[in-house]
Amino acid sequence: QLQLVESGGGLVQPGGSLRLSCAASGRTLDFYAVGWFRQAPGKEREGVSCIHHGNAPTHYADSVQGRFTISRDTDKNSVYLQMNSLKPEDTADYYCAAGPPNHDVRIMCADPKFYNYWGQGTQVTVSS
Repeated sequence: QLQLVESGGGLVQPGGSLRLSCAASGRTLDFYAVGWFRQAPGKEREGVSCIHHGNAPTHYADSVQGRFTISRDTDKNSVYLQMNSLKPEDTADYYCAAGPPNHDVRIMCADPKFYNYWGQGTQVTVSS
């Protein structure tokens, strides 16, 4: 059974940066497609950035393109989300998820249903 644990969330001022980590145990994360999703109060969960098995390809939501970067560290069995130039609208609970890489990364990033394993989430608040 694959288990995922997120960390790295917190309170940051607009324009600041955070690096979220998703540490896996139980199985090798490199075999899975991994996605970062977020959910703000009163809103649906949305795909932020996703990476297919191995280290490519990747996909980013339009709202974070150019500001966020997703990456893997195979040795640490982890996936990261580097978030720069943060905006108040980035405030949300962020979740990492893993699933079999059976579809195009853009399709998988559009729908949480493709992911079987989820972490507990980490809160990101962007506020002055």
